[in-house]
Amino acid sequence: MTDEATLVSANRCFGGRHERWRHRSRTLGCDMVFAAFLPPGAAPGAPVPVLYWLSGLTCTDENFMQKAGAQRLAAELGIAIVAPDTSPRGSGVPGDPEGAWDFGHGAGFYVDATEEPWARHYRMHDYVVNELPILVERLFPVTDRRSVSGHSMGGHGALVAALRNPGRYRSVSAFAPIANPASVPWGEKAFGRLLGPDRRRWAEWDACALIARAAERLPLLVDQGDADAFLETQLRPEALRAAAGAAGHPLTLRLQPGYDHSYFFIATFIDDHLRHHAAALAA
Repeated sequence: MTDEATLVSANRCFGGRHERWRHRSRTLGCDMVFAAFLPPGAAPGAPVPVLYWLSGLTCTDENFMQKAGAQRLAAELGIAIVAPDTSPRGSGVPGDPEGAWDFGHGAGFYVDATEEPWARHYRMHDYVVNELPILVERLFPVTDRRSVSGHSMGGHGALVAALRNPGRYRSVSAFAPIANPASVPWGEKAFGRLLGPDRRRWAEWDACALIARAAERLPLLVDQGDADAFLETQLRPEALRAAAGAAGHPLTLRLQPGYDHSYFFIATFIDDHLRHHAAALAA
């Protein structure tokens, strides 16, 4: 227990520790839970860098930690992993008025909402980029060397976090990101409600638009399965490739034959992403 957070659970994991914490978020106006993996050797005198993982639609902090198989290599590389929830939650937090799964609870889209009734709570970008790292760096023996990655909606969130905040992260990667949310059904629904009808404001939260004016050229590593059911309708990696090419932004986009949108896909290639981040965090 601290003044800010309460330990929910802890487990030994590859010589380190997997912990879940609950805290009151001032940014989101509700209680939030996040998970953290601390590699062996992380201690007050021996702090380690942090990879922030942003999960996708309907997920929580638990999906990545339980399914991706990232802890083994993270322990060897000496990297902490922090996984927040995907949206604000609670009885006072509005969800989708129609009870749909692709908006509201579990679907915060990592933007800072401007429209009511969402603006009070749906500020996941500010939470992930600012409030959560401050708390993490107070609670744990970690440095201010940060990287960010994510999957699907969280891949969108990771790309936008890095592109909007030059100098904040050492590296960025994504699995099957919603690369051009302002032009696909998931994004149009979420942005229309959270940000209002003016599509010019949506561009502030769309990686394909942000690349053109990015103040920092962090190389982007993106893996995408070519058997992903959402590939053509929701993810649009070809738009990201075109935007990066037009802006001269370094992008490694790997289309993986036969892989879908699941955590089987993520678990297969997570080691490549961890090594990508480890190299940048050590530089």
